Amino acid sequence: LLGFDIIRVEAKERISFEVRATVKKTVSRLIGLEIVEEDYSGIVLQCLLEPSGFPPEKILRRGYAIAAGMHHDVINALVDGELPLAKSVIARDEEVNRLYFLLVRILRTIIQNPGLNEKLGVQLIECLDYRLAASLVEAIGDECVRVALKTVELKGAKLAEDLKKLFVTFHTFCFEAHENALKAFFTGDIALAEGVRGMREKIEKASTNIEKVAREQSLDVVPQILAVASSLRQTYEHSVDIADLVVPKRL
Repeated sequence: LLGFDIIRVEAKERISFEVRATVKKTVSRLIGLEIVEEDYSGIVLQCLLEPSGFPPEKILRRGYAIAAGMHHDVINALVDGELPLAKSVIARDEEVNRLYFLLVRILRTIIQNPGLNEKLGVQLIECLDYRLAASLVEAIGDECVRVALKTVELKGAKLAEDLKKLFVTFHTFCFEAHENALKAFFTGDIALAEGVRGMREKIEKASTNIEKVAREQSLDVVPQILAVASSLRQTYEHSVDIADLVVPKRL
């Protein structure tokens, strides 16, 4: 993530099987990093990426597209009790993380190499905002995973119809918030960003309605329902944080 092209893992004697497994697992989570040499006491990793081929906006858009898909699917998994769909949401989070790590590396490379920013179409002053926006998108993906894990814990239990409708409504508000926040971030649309902040009353009302109905359900499912509502609420808070990064685009 600091931008090094060569990473050497060396042992005084022999690298254990456990350490090798850890290194290889880590490599699989970092786009462009490959093992180019390996012997009994050392492993050499090399990053084969050409930074100019990875515009930050493109990486962030891709990461958001995956996170948004996770958010959409995890609610369907919850209301329909579809455990395989919930598990697929959990699996997709790894790709969001990979893209986040890639973006961090690219942004640091831009800062360290004046002139590269022009090739990639990003101002140096925008790098911090991209880093923060990407971390918030990654956090939205993490909240979707938490919802998916609670869905799995419910083991396919059917929710009451009124609760299903409340969750679908809540999801719609939260989804709209992070979708508009990202649109505002890319376009510099201040009015759209303000609209995200202005949704708080609707979000709070929807959250309160779920909590009221949840407490009327079986005690076996109440903790999971409340945890899901909390995670969805947190996706909205992340959306507000993204909206706070919006500045008017320079002409």
